[in-house]
Amino acid sequence: MHNDTIVALATPSGSGAIAVVRLSGNNAIAIVDAHFKSVINKKSLVQQKTHTIHLGHIVDEGRTLDEVLISIFKNPNSYTGEDVVEVSCHGSAYIQQEIIQLFLRKGCRMATAGEFTLRAFLNGKLDLSQAEAVADLISSDNEASHKIAMQQMRGGFSSEIVKLREELLNFASLIELELDFAEEDVELSEFSDEIEEWIIKEFSKAGLDTAKSILEQDVNDLVKRTDLEEETIIEVIRILKEEFED
Repeated sequence: MHNDTIVALATPSGSGAIAVVRLSGNNAIAIVDAHFKSVINKKSLVQQKTHTIHLGHIVDEGRTLDEVLISIFKNPNSYTGEDVVEVSCHGSAYIQQEIIQLFLRKGCRMATAGEFTLRAFLNGKLDLSQAEAVADLISSDNEASHKIAMQQMRGGFSSEIVKLREELLNFASLIELELDFAEEDVELSEFSDEIEEWIIKEFSKAGLDTAKSILEQDVNDLVKRTDLEEETIIEVIRILKEEFED
């Protein structure tokens, strides 16, 4: 797992009305807190509850960089599963870079492309399919691509894979069971020392040539399919079961 704190612009680069600078990592809240001055009263961001927003200023050595809104998301209830802070500032390219450079000087590392989503995946917040869907959702440019990406992000594709895996495991277990039975099955003629030949022939007339074919049947069904007495059939079943149990 990554132990360092990363920072990056979460909104498109360039000038705009607002921009969001995102931090994630063990020291994300503490780093921002050291340079945040609340407009209402002095407060520590570290002591604030998760999923809260705070209005104030980002200050660098007495110089106010911008008035901002700070959003706090504490682990594990965040996008990445780590402590996450989002700084919503004015969209000046200069302000964006000043804030990012400040946090880099204070111990953050610049996030690589897709690293926030990578951390979400590594911390179990997203599976691989959902992580891939994030990029698809960002690049979606029509209703169809948007719908598919949203369904995948909500785990729709993953749930289908889980169902398919369960079905395949079920098929595999059935195949293994059939193979086990096939290996264990024995021709009825192999029991000629214990079962009289005329009884074996009677079973064969009914298409029951193996021990498995007889043991899979109900006694009443065997009586109907053969001309054998119920007592005789029960005795044969006993002999076959004893052989397999041994």
